[in-house]
Amino acid sequence: MAFTDMEIERLGNPVDMIERLASLNEWSFERSNDYEISLSISGRWTDYQVSFQWMSDIEALHLACAFDLKVPDARMPEVLKLLAKVNEQLWVGHFDVWTDEGMIMYRNALLLAGGATASGRQCEVLLNSAVEAAERNFQAFQFVIWAGKSAKEAMEATLFETAGEA
Repeated sequence: MAFTDMEIERLGNPVDMIERLASLNEWSFERSNDYEISLSISGRWTDYQVSFQWMSDIEALHLACAFDLKVPDARMPEVLKLLAKVNEQLWVGHFDVWTDEGMIMYRNALLLAGGATASGRQCEVLLNSAVEAAERNFQAFQFVIWAGKSAKEAMEATLFETAGEA
């Protein structure tokens, strides 16, 4: 028998861990079933709708973080250029656009193959990385969508680093 053929029983549902995390932080959440939960988290620029889904077939906890910023058809080509530039800067996760809805979202997953269980810290880092990436890039998306800026201009305007104190 190959090692990968062994059946390993999972000790818990990772969505339960997300629910505990949401309760501890007093975030609004809705649990639609045993395998999905949606959170509403307030950020600096907007509110984020974060959805977690346990995908048992691939043993992954999937995260999708969306924000209320719809892409008009006329701005879609430039937003796609910006997505590529933003994703080049990310070490984990990625931004995506659902073209039918014109919705931008950050996506990532925690792989838990072989019966691994998700720790509270892993779930917290997964969630924090999503909100931080969305917060860091929200204005760039706004500049392209609402100010008519190019992807290059939006990146230059939002990714500058300040040094020292004024």
